[in-house]
Amino acid sequence: MTIRVKLQDIVDELQSQSEELSSFLNRETGELILITGEAFGAAERNEPLDDYPEWEHEMIHAAKDMDENPEKYIALPSQFDIHEYDIMRRFCLSIEDNDISSYLMRSIKGSGAFRRFKEAIIRCGVREQWFAYRDEAFREIARDWCEYHSIEYEE
Repeated sequence: MTIRVKLQDIVDELQSQSEELSSFLNRETGELILITGEAFGAAERNEPLDDYPEWEHEMIHAAKDMDENPEKYIALPSQFDIHEYDIMRRFCLSIEDNDISSYLMRSIKGSGAFRRFKEAIIRCGVREQWFAYRDEAFREIARDWCEYHSIEYEE
């Protein structure tokens, strides 16, 4: 059975990930699943569901199923695979106004780069451009991921 996913759903999952949240695609159903590290731990330790809030029960069940049937699931690229810093750098270089481009490049140097960049895009009036650029970068990552795993998608 061939699954088909909406590319925007993959993009949304990619943008939701963090150190504590990972996303997976169920190869059989096409369902996207976001799972916390805590849910993985609970599944691994086979802890009673009653020890967790109800909203986490489905995640724990999915984590158990992943452990028992790993072939059913594909991990989406993690935040570490995505390299959002590099996306920011490429955006800075894409700005045609050299003054703005240079200012943005300086904003991403050193500690606190993400916070400074957020302030800089607002100050420079390129916030909407940034979000459009970032969304397209995530779409490209999602397309590449789908094609690599032979997953059909719709734009």
